[in-house]
Amino acid sequence: MKFAKEGYPFIGFFLTLTVISAFSGPYWATGLAVVLTLFMFYFFRDPDRLIPIDESAFISPADGKIIRITEAVEDEVLKTMCKKISIFMSPLNVHVNRSPAYGIVREVQHHSGKFYSAFTDDASILNEHITMMLETAHGPIVVKQIAGSVARRCVCRVAPGAKLQPGQRYGVIKFSSRADVFLPMDSEISVQIGDKVLAGETILATRQGADSSKIKSEPCSAAIHASKATEK
Repeated sequence: MKFAKEGYPFIGFFLTLTVISAFSGPYWATGLAVVLTLFMFYFFRDPDRLIPIDESAFISPADGKIIRITEAVEDEVLKTMCKKISIFMSPLNVHVNRSPAYGIVREVQHHSGKFYSAFTDDASILNEHITMMLETAHGPIVVKQIAGSVARRCVCRVAPGAKLQPGQRYGVIKFSSRADVFLPMDSEISVQIGDKVLAGETILATRQGADSSKIKSEPCSAAIHASKATEK
């Protein structure tokens, strides 16, 4: 089993706490430390996924539950009406985020904000979040990593100029949170509210007639480095 590198400090801390408790603490403290250590291993797991081979598809960027499907203006980058899909990520979900499509990262923006519950309508606008705009064969799309009332740290591992494959890991949100995806208006939605989805596997929507030749032939930087990533 793989683990997200952002989880190593948490895993290391609770492993150390477990060892200390085993030698000097009461039994209940050792038991609690073991449980927390196991939870950190579980939470930061990063399993491989079977990526769909379909250039017409937009793949889920996050594990979780579909809580919103609507039409809304993406007012930070695209400034246009889009089809918006919101995914709630509970503490039991895998929290590694993956690219919804083949494309080139054009913008990565960090927005400071509040930490309201990720279920609320205001969370997408008011909460701490990172917005990534990805130029795809279908045109530009936006993915937002949104912190919730528990999750207060989003990590985007990519910088503008990076080229992402469908389903490629690009970030993580620590603890319960939300991901919003803004797609072209003529996309055909493939999921319903209440559906459980998997990052890198579940097809959220499709759009026909895309020409990927220009995107795939365009040169870009390999800007996928922790030192250049946006973290909050």
